[in-house]
Amino acid sequence: MRDESAKRAAQEYLAGKLSAEGQRHENKLNREAAEKLGPAVWKTVADTVIAQCREWNGIANEQTFTCRETMLGDLRILCAGRSQQMVVHFDSRKLLVIIRNSARLEHEKDVVLFVEGYATESGRDARLMRNEEPVNLSLLITGELRVLAGLSRQT
Repeated sequence: MRDESAKRAAQEYLAGKLSAEGQRHENKLNREAAEKLGPAVWKTVADTVIAQCREWNGIANEQTFTCRETMLGDLRILCAGRSQQMVVHFDSRKLLVIIRNSARLEHEKDVVLFVEGYATESGRDARLMRNEEPVNLSLLITGELRVLAGLSRQT
């Protein structure tokens, strides 16, 4: 009986050890994917912001938002007739996309999104995460543009 419990304990120990090693390897692969695909994720963010500004301007039939790329590669969005601005920044070393919107209330923090790699059926991909959840980028940017224009976030 003692031999059986010792055997079971040893098997549980090995299973836990293998599981931990497997998770470390998975984390390493995810980090590598995020580093490799981070610039592509940033391009998607930049393209989405620019497209939504253009769409808003087309619907409003005026140049409500002006979107410019700074010398550092950030996006700066200005709203006509308002002093506030929104800056979208990509930190390639930390794999972060940071959205600073000066039209937000003082107690509201910057939006910080993390580029995360993950496994797919065909290999690896990367996506934006916030609070450990995948980000709906289109919805997020629409909400930020609404705030910048002086509207509420809700539709």
